[in-house]
Amino acid sequence: MKKIAAVLVILLAGYFGLLQQAGNAPVGLPGGSEHSVGDDQITRAFRQRAKDLRVRGEGEVIRLLADDLDGSRHQRFIIRLDSGHTVLIAHNIDLAPRVDALDKGDSIEFSGIYEWNDRGGVVHWTHHDPQGRRQGGWIEHRGKRYR
Repeated sequence: MKKIAAVLVILLAGYFGLLQQAGNAPVGLPGGSEHSVGDDQITRAFRQRAKDLRVRGEGEVIRLLADDLDGSRHQRFIIRLDSGHTVLIAHNIDLAPRVDALDKGDSIEFSGIYEWNDRGGVVHWTHHDPQGRRQGGWIEHRGKRYR
């Protein structure tokens, strides 16, 4: 039985590897399975209208937005990935510290949950999970990690 399970795992890994090379692989599993890093993952997520997908990447801040104060407070800004794709970052400042001295043109790295929208998508859950039920995310700016 263990041999059959091992063979199935190897076959599935090869199958998804071929799909990924062809650009048709699922971008991830709901709830936060992290498969790849960077622009390609987020671009595929946008094309596939993915929701609840754990992503990680980096980009340049192109626009600072007013904080969202409805319900949990969120620091909001838009980043541009190297591919040119833009994404809204919604960082919960009730659960994590505000990203200090964030300016247009700054580079950030992030880990969080991607949700599709027609404007490029939003990344949220860039903070720890206070109940410890799911993997938390973060934002890194100027060598400091905010979670």
